[in-house]
Order: sequence, then C-alpha cells, then structure tokens
Amino acid sequence: MSKGFSVAAVEIISTRELTEDDWMRRAACKGLTHLFFPSPAERPQARERREATAREVCATCTVRSSCREFARDQHEYGFWGGESEDERHAAGFRLIAPIGVRARSVS
Repeated sequence: MSKGFSVAAVEIISTRELTEDDWMRRAACKGLTHLFFPSPAERPQARERREATAREVCATCTVRSSCREFARDQHEYGFWGGESEDERHAAGFRLIAPIGVRARSVS
C-alpha cells in the first residue's frame, strides 16, 4: 500500500423484496414482450391493436390473476393479467410515476 492512502471497508447492504414469482415461468406471454409493452412513440391505433392481441394471449393464461395482482401491487407499466395501465389506473391502482394520458385525472 502506498504512503498517504487509506482504505476503508464499506459494507453495502442491499435489500430486495422477495416476491412469489414462480407463476412468471408458467405465463402464456413468455417471449412475447413486444405485445405487452409499447414501443417508443406508439400511436393510439397501434396501441389498441397491440393490447387486443395481448388480451387474447392473457385470456388463455393459467396465471392471469397472479399476473394482474402483481402488476397492481408493484405499480407496473405495460399490459399485465389482461389489464392495461389505463384499466389499472381506472380501477384505483396508480402508477408511481404516471406518464402521458395516465398523468391526467381519470373520471
């Protein structure tokens, strides 16, 4: 060690909330990320088509309710458990940092 330098040991404590996510491995949407999250600058008509297709995938999924509950509890973006961000917002489940239309009050 060089003169004039001191080294302090710093313990970094990281916490992560453990969630029951085994259901994710059984989800019908596995590998279809493009259907469940918008591309940059997605147009409203494209969003409607994408979400309609995602809804069809969710309709066949055996873990749909776990997925929806997870998205609501974790304030997720995207389409989860057959439910869009707008639908979760309208049901009273808020995004932590709403963007775009979701930032406005839903009546």
